[in-house]
Amino acid sequence: MAAMFRSIPQVFRGHQCASFLLSARMFSKKADEKLALADKVAVVTGSTKGIGFAIARRLAQDGAHVVISSRKQQNVDRAVAVLKEEGLSVTGTVCHVGKAEDRQHLVATALGHSGGVDFLVCVAGVNPLVGSTLGASEQIWDKILDVNVKAPALLLSRLLPHMEKRGGSSVVLVSSAVAYLPVPKLGAYNTSKTALLGLCRSLAVELAPKGIRVNCIVPGVIKTDFGLGEKTLPNMRPELNKIYGLQRLGEPEDCAGIVSFLCSSDASYITGENITVAGFSPRL
Repeated sequence: MAAMFRSIPQVFRGHQCASFLLSARMFSKKADEKLALADKVAVVTGSTKGIGFAIARRLAQDGAHVVISSRKQQNVDRAVAVLKEEGLSVTGTVCHVGKAEDRQHLVATALGHSGGVDFLVCVAGVNPLVGSTLGASEQIWDKILDVNVKAPALLLSRLLPHMEKRGGSSVVLVSSAVAYLPVPKLGAYNTSKTALLGLCRSLAVELAPKGIRVNCIVPGVIKTDFGLGEKTLPNMRPELNKIYGLQRLGEPEDCAGIVSFLCSSDASYITGENITVAGFSPRL
């Protein structure tokens, strides 16, 4: 009987040890699972600052190799250096998305990493006019629609064969809450961002048979040089607070997590959605 009692602690200790090893293995497995985008390649346009940079950082943190791009080489170099310093896997190239040759170079840079692309996130956008919608020149209309609407579609058309081969690919467009709540004196820009909502829905239907999901995020007023540079946007906060209870302006990181989710397998049954990231909902 005494021998039996003496053996109990040893058995218990063995049970504790086994439990610890099992817990360690489970923890290790969970740690690996956190890299939801491991071995994936993401192309992010307009990604050297603001929302685009935050998205690029988050995708890389979640395991993807990210191709950074924007119009200026110095901005690309700075963004790549910062993210590499954080131990993240990134490359970068200059790309004015409105130029066909730059789009082709961006595709070639992305394919150079592993021969394929899994995700395309289109953030790049312009607004060269604050003023009357009907006073906008044809050149202004062309520039806004070329960069904000046409470029995502044309870039995706070049990447499509490579994304289709990978399987489980995802596209995320970045619109704006002005698509739902037009801001005075931003008429052409408002229109372009509304068009992105329709582009998302159309592409989602068209590409579903190819196994490619297409979604769109709709940021509200975010603390970026672009957002705060439009004087009319920050001035909307008191009204938004009064109507919707908006408590703060958004941070670029508020957009990054939802994009990573939309790229991940956790969102494999979500496509054609326009998801507002604004601290309030401007639609039904």
